[in-house]
Amino acid sequence: MTTTPLFSGIILAGGRATRMQGRDKGLLPLAGEPLIGHALRRLRAQVDDIVISANRHHEQYAQFGWPVIADNNSDFAGPLAGIQAALPHCRHDWVMVVACDCPLLPTDLTQKLYDCLHPKSLLAVAHDGERLQALCLLLHRSLQTTLDTAVQAGHAKVERWCLAQPHTVLTLTEPEVFRNINTEQDLEAVAVLLRGAC
Repeated sequence: MTTTPLFSGIILAGGRATRMQGRDKGLLPLAGEPLIGHALRRLRAQVDDIVISANRHHEQYAQFGWPVIADNNSDFAGPLAGIQAALPHCRHDWVMVVACDCPLLPTDLTQKLYDCLHPKSLLAVAHDGERLQALCLLLHRSLQTTLDTAVQAGHAKVERWCLAQPHTVLTLTEPEVFRNINTEQDLEAVAVLLRGAC
């Protein structure tokens, strides 16, 4: 009988948020708490430790009680650079990566991704039935070297990097749970969903 390992988690909160007029998305209020609070609560139910990837407002993010790690460069190189910088600070071999602007993620997603791994896969990524959800992925820390190489080469697309690794895709035909927030309208729509769930 295979024992399920302990997992680490990375929450990506390091983007420019250009569609939100540059406001730090993770700190935007949603249903009475910062957006990252929702992501933290859902991820905390699945992992043993968490690292927050952020390039601004470190003091505010640190108040959530987890390490806050900036990219290894200062030019907002994208989520792949955030994963690269945060991964060495995780305690465990398997690491769940999520974005701070996805407050509806299932609380069993990490386990589902782990359970679906093919024997030689070092990464499992979610698919919502319509498209790959590249910022909902479980990866093995042995991929650090390929992350370093990709970031140093200037690659920013997480999806492209994921598909180049030994990977498994898990399809969950629930696109609503992967809903992310890019605009004020998205924020209000998710707030309505959360109120309806109460």
